[in-house]
Amino acid sequence: MSVGAIVLATMVEGKELLQTVVAATLAGIGVTFVFSVAIWGYGRSIELGNEERPLAAGMAMAVGALALLLVLAAIVAGIVVMTHK
Repeated sequence: MSVGAIVLATMVEGKELLQTVVAATLAGIGVTFVFSVAIWGYGRSIELGNEERPLAAGMAMAVGALALLLVLAAIVAGIVVMTHK
């Protein structure tokens, strides 16, 4: 066994790697779901506006806007975590 193999083995921790994979998977699924809620909210607000239901259209737009803000917050949080490790 060479010295390089020993150093590589100590640099990669299995538990930390598993935590990273699980966190990335959950974050990816969560952000994708919240973004789909944003798309749904905006689409639904257009449909409700065409049906002349302005209050419901406004609420759907608010749901879409809130979901979009959550996606942007997740992106910012991800950048902050990556740059401060």
